[in-house]
Order: sequence, then C-alpha cells, then structure tokens
Amino acid sequence: QMQLVESGGGLVQPGGSLRLTCTASGSIFSMNAMGWYRQAPGKERELVAAFIESGNTNYANSVKGRFTISRDNTKNTMYLQMNNLKPEDTAVYYCGGYNLGTTYWGQGTQVTVSS
Repeated sequence: QMQLVESGGGLVQPGGSLRLTCTASGSIFSMNAMGWYRQAPGKERELVAAFIESGNTNYANSVKGRFTISRDNTKNTMYLQMNNLKPEDTAVYYCGGYNLGTTYWGQGTQVTVSS
C-alpha cells in the first residue's frame, strides 16, 4: 500500500512562492500517473499538475506559467514549485498517484495566499 505525505504548505502573500513536496513510501517510477490536486472550500477537487503515463506533464490552465511539477525518482519524491501565487490558489493541496487501478492520496497540505 503506497503512502503519500505532503509538506511545504503555509501562508504566503500574493506574488510569493512556495514549494510543495510529496514523499512516497514506495517507488514512484512505476506509477502510471502522479500529480498534484487541490480543493478549495465549497469546490470540487481539481487537477493542478500531473505526470501522465506518456511521461509528459499536464497543467491546469489557471496555473500554466506559474507552477512547475517535478520529480526525483531516486528519492521517491515529487515537487510542485508555485510562483506568483494568487489568492485564488488558496486550497488544500493533495498529492495523488494511480497505478494498476488503484488511486492513492496524501492527507493534504494547506496553502493560503493572503495579504
């Protein structure tokens, strides 16, 4: 059973930056897909950025040019670099992984963008 743990959230002013980290208990190299999702109060969970099976990346339009997803397979770790943060980026951010029909989720980390 894969365990995912997020860290790096916090309070940041508009225009600021944060880097989220997702650490997996097992190999992420073999995962079909891994990505970052977020859920704001009263809204559904949405994709932020992901590595898809082809090896390419996929970003939500709202974060293109501001967020960058990356991974270090040797450390079983995935990152989300978030720059030029906006108040509408405020949400709980989740690390998610999918492999062989099973979806894994972390517990989430809160990101609040406010002055």
